[in-house]
Amino acid sequence: MKVDVLAVGTELLLGQIVDTNSSWIGEQLASAGIDTYEHRKIGDNLDRVVRCIESMLETADAVIICGGLGPTPDDLTREAIAQVMGVPLERREDLVDWIASLFGGRGRQMPENNLRQADVPVGGDVLPNPIGTAPGLKCEFNGRVIYAVPGVPYEMQRMVNEHVIPDLLERTGERAVILNRSLKTWGASESGLAEMIARQVDDQSNPSIAFLARGIEGIVVRLTAKAATFDDAAALIAPEEAKLRSTLGDLIFAVDDETMEEAVLSRLGARGWTLGIAESLTGGLVGSRIAGIPGASKTFRGTIGSYATEVKRSLLGVTAEHVVSAECAKEMAEGARRVLGADVGISVTGVAGPDSQDGAPVGTVWFGLALPGLPAEAVTTRLPGDRERIRQFSTISLMNLLRMRLDALA
Repeated sequence: MKVDVLAVGTELLLGQIVDTNSSWIGEQLASAGIDTYEHRKIGDNLDRVVRCIESMLETADAVIICGGLGPTPDDLTREAIAQVMGVPLERREDLVDWIASLFGGRGRQMPENNLRQADVPVGGDVLPNPIGTAPGLKCEFNGRVIYAVPGVPYEMQRMVNEHVIPDLLERTGERAVILNRSLKTWGASESGLAEMIARQVDDQSNPSIAFLARGIEGIVVRLTAKAATFDDAAALIAPEEAKLRSTLGDLIFAVDDETMEEAVLSRLGARGWTLGIAESLTGGLVGSRIAGIPGASKTFRGTIGSYATEVKRSLLGVTAEHVVSAECAKEMAEGARRVLGADVGISVTGVAGPDSQDGAPVGTVWFGLALPGLPAEAVTTRLPGDRERIRQFSTISLMNLLRMRLDALA
């Protein structure tokens, strides 16, 4: 079965919004073993949307249309599908009541414009949307099927996972379970990882092994298994995951939805240790990520944004001559631990650019760690990219260094 994707919205063509929805849908289709050969973007013009749908249906068994289901006049997906099918729209009173109840639950009156969201092409079915006002659509036409889902990512994702993918699998005659396992890595390039596990990748078909580059979040090695039941799929993945873990070792920092900061907090929490941070070039990015995790207050004491040299000296007690140095990083970590009353202190100082500092070139970064019962240590690296990338890479690299040191203690 061939399923293609059409993203609707002039804002996509103007670059005002990046079309991440199509990429996500493509990933879900691939995980389900469904072929997709083409993704298109089209602006909010009825005639062009109609022609685009008709053209895609000439070669695809199904088309998933994302966007254009809102209440405003430029939301034209409903009208376009009706024209393709050669049928009128009908207003569904059950949908009117349901949309009105959503507004009523918020203490608001439903605007007249939202009545458009209750319009459905005659003969079409509705895909429920329990978290938004835009119902989805499933419309069969000449042996093909058109799905329409909202452009709001979290509404779209839920609808695709709960309705579109299961319906497509049923149409293919497969009632298989698709199970994904994502091993998140940091510290190696995609090509480096590929070389490390090349034989395992070549030997596998079910589960399949793929690489997903996530930029400042590292590289994901994803295992995807298809089987009759969840337990059967899990049994296929388990031995291959074990092999990957044996090969990749501590490059793996988390699994599935777990983040680097969650991995760090869980390890600290297991030891009953608290954390204090001193940041220079990252200016609070590390602390912000740590604080974003629910329950972080049990472990996280705080972060000191010691951007200026005089703040490093007066608040953290730094005496190092050069602030981009091993000595400074160690003194910052010790200062964070002391000032914040934490068991563990970590720090980061360096040069994000555009100019060098203390003779250190742009991208030079020093990390400091002060762990209970151990002398403070400093580690340096040279990070690539522009100012923002250097700061983001520094943030996750510092957390990864702490994770690895905590694992080594175990």
